[in-house]
Order: sequence, then C-alpha cells, then structure tokens
Amino acid sequence: MISLRVAIIQTEGCHCEIRKPANMLRHIQIHTIASRKAAVDLIQNGLVRGISQSLQCRRPEVELTSVRYPGVRRGNYAQLSDRHVQHFRSILPKERVITETEDVAGYNVDWLRMVRGVSQIVLKPKITEEVSAILEYCNAENLAVCPQGGNTGLVGGSVPVFDEVIISTSLMNSIVSLDELSGILVCQAGCILENLESYLSERGFMMPLDLGAKGTCQIGGNVSTNAGGIRLIRYGSLQGSVLGIEAVKADGEVIDCLSSLKKDNTGYHLKHLFIGSEGTLGIVTKVSIQCPPSPKAVNVAFLGLDSFDDILRTFTEARSGLGEILSSCEMMDLLSLDAATSNLKLQRPIGEFPFYMLIETSGSNGTHDEEKLTKFLETLMANGVVRDGTVASEPSRIKLMWNLREGITGGLLHDGYVYKYDISLPHNSFYAIIPELRTLLPADKVGRICGYGHVGDGNLHLNITTPKFDPDVLKIIEPFVFEWTSKLKGSVSAEHGIGFKKTQYIHFSKSQSSLNLMVNIKKLMDPKGILNPYKVLPAQH
Repeated sequence: MISLRVAIIQTEGCHCEIRKPANMLRHIQIHTIASRKAAVDLIQNGLVRGISQSLQCRRPEVELTSVRYPGVRRGNYAQLSDRHVQHFRSILPKERVITETEDVAGYNVDWLRMVRGVSQIVLKPKITEEVSAILEYCNAENLAVCPQGGNTGLVGGSVPVFDEVIISTSLMNSIVSLDELSGILVCQAGCILENLESYLSERGFMMPLDLGAKGTCQIGGNVSTNAGGIRLIRYGSLQGSVLGIEAVKADGEVIDCLSSLKKDNTGYHLKHLFIGSEGTLGIVTKVSIQCPPSPKAVNVAFLGLDSFDDILRTFTEARSGLGEILSSCEMMDLLSLDAATSNLKLQRPIGEFPFYMLIETSGSNGTHDEEKLTKFLETLMANGVVRDGTVASEPSRIKLMWNLREGITGGLLHDGYVYKYDISLPHNSFYAIIPELRTLLPADKVGRICGYGHVGDGNLHLNITTPKFDPDVLKIIEPFVFEWTSKLKGSVSAEHGIGFKKTQYIHFSKSQSSLNLMVNIKKLMDPKGILNPYKVLPAQH
C-alpha cells in the first residue's frame, strides 16, 4: 500500500487536491472546473501525472465515442501490448509513460465532454528526438497515435476515438529564443499560450493570437488547428504569423522548416501543410512566430444595441472611424451573455439589451486613441445605433469586460450538453441562422439557442444547449446547419478545425477535387494512416 500525502491548492476560490506518494507527486483531483488552470501548471512542470475530477463534482461519465457514433469503425491497427509498453519505457523514463487507468482517464475525454476514447497509454516526450523515436516505432508496429496539446479543442480532434496511443506535448514547454530586434519567438509546441504572452509582455512584445482558452491551450495545438481568436482582425491568421515549423512525420522523420525569415521564396511553403492539418500529417514540435510590439495604450468599449443591423452599422463605422487602432470587434446576443452572467455569476457592466458588442483599440498614443474612440461612440449614440455603453482603459476593468466574453463557453456547459458550431458567413447573413433554429427546434427539448463571435472576420459561434445529449435534437441540427452555411458559400469550420465531429460535413466547404488532393497528401506523408485517424478526412477516405 502506497501512503499518500494530501495537499490542497487554493486558487481563486477553488481548490484542487494532490495525492502524493512518499517519493513523488502522481495525480491531481480537480474539485471545481475553475481549478483546471492550476492543475495544468503542475502538469507542465512535470510535478503531476494525471487529472481527474473528485467524486463531489464529477459529472456522469461521458459515453464512449464508439457507442455514441456507432457508424465509426476501428481501423486495422495493432493493439497495445506489454511489449509495446516496455519499448516506450526504453525511449522515455517510466514516469513519462502513463498506463494506470485513473491517470489516463482525463486524456481520453475532450473539454466539452462530447467524446471519449479508450486509450491505455499516454506518452510525454520532452524533446523532438523522443517524439521521433516514438513515431518511428508506432509506424513500424502499426500503432495509431493521437497527438494532444492542451486538450481545449471543440471538435473532438485532440482525444482518441478508440485506443490510439496518446502523445502529449505538455512537457515540451521550453522557449528556445526571442530575437528582440525582429520580435521573432521560437518555442516548443507545448508552451501554453498565456505563458508565452506573459514572457513576451515582460520584453515589450505580445502574441498575435489570443483565445479564451489561453490559460491551457498550447501553441502547437493552436498552429495545428490554425486557431483564429479575437485578434485576427488586427494581426491576421497564423498562416501569416507563423514563420517556421519543426514537425515529425509518421515514420519519425523530422521536417525542419523552422525558418525565422519573413521572406523565403524558395519552393513549396511546406510549413503550411502542418498549419491546420490537426496532427494528421505530422506532429508539430517547434514553432517560429512573428510577435508584434505590445501596444502602449489599450481601450475597451462594451456596448448595448437593439438589433443585429445595428451591430453591422457599428462594425462598419469602427473599420472606418477607428481604422488602424481597431484590434478586436466581438458580438454577443443576450442569451450568450446570460450564460456568463447567470451561470458564472459575472457582472454585466451595462443594462439588458438584445445584443452587445465588445470593441478593443490598441495603439501607441493613448490620448489619440481615446479621442478617436470617443468621437466614434458619440456619433453612434447620437444616431441611436448604440443604446448604452461603457469604456475602460484600466487593465482591471478591461479584464472584467473580456471575462464576460471569454466566459460564455464555460458558462454554456452549465446548461448541460452543448451543440457547438463554428461557422464563417457573409456579414449580411451572419446572425440569420439563429432565428431559423429557434423556429425549427422543439422548445420543450432545447434550453438555449444563441450566437456570439468575431463579427470582424465573419465568424459566428452558434450554440444550442439541452439538459443532456439528445440524438433527436442532433438529427434536426445536423446537417441543417452545414447545408444552410454551404448555401451561403460559408465555411463549416471558421477556426476550430474539422476534428472528429465534422469529417462527414467537410464536403460542404471543400470540392471533391480538393478532398482528393488532401487524401493524396495524407497517403504520401502517412501511408499507414497512423496519425490522428478518424479526423479531418471523411471516413470513406
């Protein structure tokens, strides 16, 4: 019997429990969802091996993906054996080869609790050479693998569907270099986005990417899914910000495209094969990324509006009136914001309105920026477009406003099960699907139908909640949402990726010739199909 010591970590009103054998920390129990950040920090530092929820807050076990989606069939891959485990222990120290069921459990379930695999092992490399050795062996043995970063994905792409070997990048969390002349950062794939932001902020720079999940998501996962976020309107997508990538192919070959040059027009831009391919073509191990200077002045306006037409008018005026200092333009409907205010008890800074906007400016001259923002708001309020609003320039108040926007995703989980869709649409049709669905879906089964998102780049986050997963509701939603999006020539995935959840709907946004080329690239780079199977490409491929 191993004697355990118990330590309680207090963090923002939450606590987590660490069970510690006499010689090492090995497992952490989360007593509240909000304590996950503290747990992730411990795992990143190699102090804890696994995460689970305590009995007092553990929700019902998530149904296995293979049960919830019976049409998915396991590929012809080898099954994990003791021989395989022993070989992995020859590559990694035994404490980084996790096989105990309780320790592995948290890695099998996605953050939204939509899907659950049955992997029996988690491997935690620290360097590229270890990833290479693991993949070379898995390829030779025909063992399927599932790369996993912070596991904050929303389409089931970061957890196994069946019993794939999980390769976690959580310990690959070193910053390699920062060129303070050019602002180019080179780091390992497991670096947490918020940690990179803090590191850069101390040196006068910032990440070009910001997400609600920044406290746990990893840059390798961000790149692998081509994550968008709230700063895209100002700094563009990762396709432009990422200068270079190091990745490992299925056979263990290391592809060194880790350029730190802004201009390199020498043949095919191979880095783009790995940006957005969700670990199906290779595992990203290092990233070189262009980081802009930190702004000297930041202002945030939180606005209340009566209609979505007023949102579009405000956005149009923001582009012209705020111009170069506009860094974020977000919208939320009342039901979305209510998920944060009612379920998470966050305080709304203004009264109740059908719609809200959060507009951020960032620049180098605070007086100049405040004058532009004030003039912009005075004009809109005088015209009756904006009904009410408040402006913050103090970091503490800015954080409170952003907490409302970023708390929506977590707040929705309190409703029960969330059907989440991330679609790109023309601005004039951006919100039209919400009233359509409110007519289509049965009111006695559905709790909330709401929308929020990055109006600046036409990205709507559509959310529908029910007390628990309801296959009848799902049949009404899908494929309706994707067909509706396709008719408007939108995208079925704006920034979350395809993952497992959208493979059968990718054809609504990709032509058959494009899909054929994607299949050919996959076969070339991963002939045995061991890398993140059942993801991105339709099942028939």
